[in-house]
Amino acid sequence: MAFVEAKLSVSFHPTRYMVDIDVQIPTTFDPFAEATESGAPGAKEYVHVRIQQRNGKKSLTTVQGLKKEFSYEKILKDLKKEFCCNGNVVQDKELGKVIQLQGDQRKKVANFLTQAGLVKKDQIKIHGF
Repeated sequence: MAFVEAKLSVSFHPTRYMVDIDVQIPTTFDPFAEATESGAPGAKEYVHVRIQQRNGKKSLTTVQGLKKEFSYEKILKDLKKEFCCNGNVVQDKELGKVIQLQGDQRKKVANFLTQAGLVKKDQIKIHGF
């Protein structure tokens, strides 16, 4: 909590009195300041799991918004092994690193990320048709 300090001094003059007070006045306290400063996902960021239609029945699942500290290659390796699909990590100019997987793996990816403890369930947004 931040405080503003003031000092007390009294000076007497025959016609007027001047008083300064030495009191610490608390400023406004923001309980969510620490949460927004931390790099934790969920402070404001979400993990977005999307599906993109390719041609015909073919589709692509993308995972965007994971923490930068995570090893995307290791996560991709585990996802590919778990779901028996192919995929890769793409570097995008605006979005950063994005994991791409073959097929519609949206619900499976959301369950995998929560069970692995990488993100919480309320931090995942699933997009698509």
